[in-house]
Amino acid sequence: MKSLNDKQLVAEFKNGRLEAFDELVMRHSRIIYQTVFGLLHSHHDTEEVVQDAFMRAFRGLKAFRGDANFGTWLHRIAVNLARNKYHWNRRRGSEVNLSIQQIAEAPESNGEDLPLPDERYMPGVALEKKESMQELMENMNELSDSLRETMVLRHVHNMPYEKIAEIQKCRTGTVKSRIARGREILRNTLGKDK
Repeated sequence: MKSLNDKQLVAEFKNGRLEAFDELVMRHSRIIYQTVFGLLHSHHDTEEVVQDAFMRAFRGLKAFRGDANFGTWLHRIAVNLARNKYHWNRRRGSEVNLSIQQIAEAPESNGEDLPLPDERYMPGVALEKKESMQELMENMNELSDSLRETMVLRHVHNMPYEKIAEIQKCRTGTVKSRIARGREILRNTLGKDK
């Protein structure tokens, strides 16, 4: 059987074939998860936001007009929910979301798996690289929402400027200027510590 595209699956869903939504979830769940994780850096929060995004998409799909393609519409929902979760965590304190089990499983790694160092390198190199990534992520979190989201969509997910513009409802030139501004801020911030 020939695979249906998103537009066809949406039409089938609207005609009452609910299984069509399962196919849309399977098709888009990985990229949505990666995008949200790139913004929140927490598997627990990411799973919560992704599930909520798909639930909202399911409830809203009957009214979906198709002005944008389904993937872009779903990205918009997920990014908005991730933004809300990010601000909620900052107001409340993200450490409140840690469970005792998470702490017990990874006491040294702040909930992240520490990759094993390549045997060709000294153990300190892996630690230094992890600290650099952690410092970069902390500085990324200090960027404004629009800059941080644009940087994640471009540099983590390698999305083209046009797709980012569609998701963020802005012009391609705005996306490019946000990326340039985000890079400049990170370069200046990271350069101060040297």
